[in-house]
Amino acid sequence: MQSTITEETFQTLLVSRALEKLGYTVNKPSEVDYNVGYTSLASGDATFTAVNWTPLHDNMYEAAGGDKKFYREGVFVNGAAQGYLIDKKTADQYKITNIAQLKDPKIAKLFDTNGDGKADLTGCNPGWGCEGAINHQLAAYGLTNTVTHNQGNYAAMMADTISRYTGLQVFLSIR
Repeated sequence: MQSTITEETFQTLLVSRALEKLGYTVNKPSEVDYNVGYTSLASGDATFTAVNWTPLHDNMYEAAGGDKKFYREGVFVNGAAQGYLIDKKTADQYKITNIAQLKDPKIAKLFDTNGDGKADLTGCNPGWGCEGAINHQLAAYGLTNTVTHNQGNYAAMMADTISRYTGLQVFLSIR
């Protein structure tokens, strides 16, 4: 099984191919949200996942049984960056170098895509590890009055963000 994120298919197919070479029969992967995936693995309803984002998934991993239920070994993707992104044109024009600058309502309004005066941050699906990290950081940096953490279907939100980027429009996103 794997998440619904297309970009994670590569490592799933890689592990599937290796298992087939070892003589195992491997079914087409099911796509599920991370919480469901960890629960399915722990209960035996799924056999493996090739995707585990540490430390973002640590709470889900532990809640589903942790090391008592799972064998977790090795790294496919090392040093994956997660952070906040904006378009370079806006960053250069307004000399934006850090997220704390979004406290300034004038700067935040630059990233307002729905007309409410607050920056619209393309976030992640509810329940994902990045949800908690983003919400914590928005509160810790005092940004809850100037930034809205937009959540929903990651693929659809990223498609909109990419469209804004290729259309030379401003954007504020996590990755």
